[in-house]
Amino acid sequence: MSSNHATARLLEGHDAALQTMLRKAELAACIERQVPHEGQLRTAIHQLTLVRVNRAAHPVFTVCEPAVCLLARGSKRLVLADEAYVYDPDTYLVASQHLPVSGQVIDASPELPYLALRLNYDATDVASLLAGMRKHKRPIGQATSRGIATADVTPALLDAVLRLVRLLDTPQDIQALAPLTFREVLYRVLTGPCGTQLAQLAATDGPTRRVCNAMGWIRRHYDRPLDMSAMAAMAELSISALRTNFKAATAMSPHQYQKDLRLLEARRMLLEGWDAASAGHRVGYESASQFSRDYARKFGAAPAKDVRRFRQQHGGAEPDPRTATGKGS
Repeated sequence: MSSNHATARLLEGHDAALQTMLRKAELAACIERQVPHEGQLRTAIHQLTLVRVNRAAHPVFTVCEPAVCLLARGSKRLVLADEAYVYDPDTYLVASQHLPVSGQVIDASPELPYLALRLNYDATDVASLLAGMRKHKRPIGQATSRGIATADVTPALLDAVLRLVRLLDTPQDIQALAPLTFREVLYRVLTGPCGTQLAQLAATDGPTRRVCNAMGWIRRHYDRPLDMSAMAAMAELSISALRTNFKAATAMSPHQYQKDLRLLEARRMLLEGWDAASAGHRVGYESASQFSRDYARKFGAAPAKDVRRFRQQHGGAEPDPRTATGKGS
């Protein structure tokens, strides 16, 4: 009898693994069909963006937004400060804060392109979901969590994501079904290993919410001098508590966060044709030489050389319209 049970459980395990493999293959086929050429597609489901990359790429510097990211094929490396997160079709990534990062597709080819999806969400989405969970609410915890985390893709999460992407093939169903399926995806993440990050984002008080407020202030006023005393008062934290919780969420200090935002915005301006001195001054630098030094440390080359290199790598392409100030998706 025990032998029969063991055989049955083994077969169930094989069947589950096969079903997961088939779902991943279908998800890849759906994305490849929706995005037949290299690029990004903002879909009719407004939170959902599909991505196709045909070759391993150079790092892309940007500010990530709160999102759940899954890959159907390939792999990607995301760097936050000195921390690297590598994920693939077996792993998903959750960003719960606006963070300056670099992302690099490290596994892609024209024959087997990198295929991914990004599902954006905000604190309102999570709060609405938490309000309906009642007894099953996830403990938020007191310690501030890092704003980026990864976890293994579960069959339940993969199934919900696949059903959401399938809706793109039946546009008439999107209005009625997409909101429900979107909530299900968030529910699977919220009840998984990365759920604390989502729950803290939706909290109306606590250190994470106060750090979020401070980060928002810096994004809106990145070109101004950073007054830690005023920002700590606004966040209702002591200066030391603000620094501690800010680093817990972002892996960097408030000054480094501001510097990264300034440099990302300056790079965008340089790629649009601004000269280095004007771009540096516009984002808040008083010293042109300090701007050039910081820029070279961030991007690996002085401003003019970096712009030439960027255009060579991208065939003269225009920069991504997203900026370091949080505009765009």
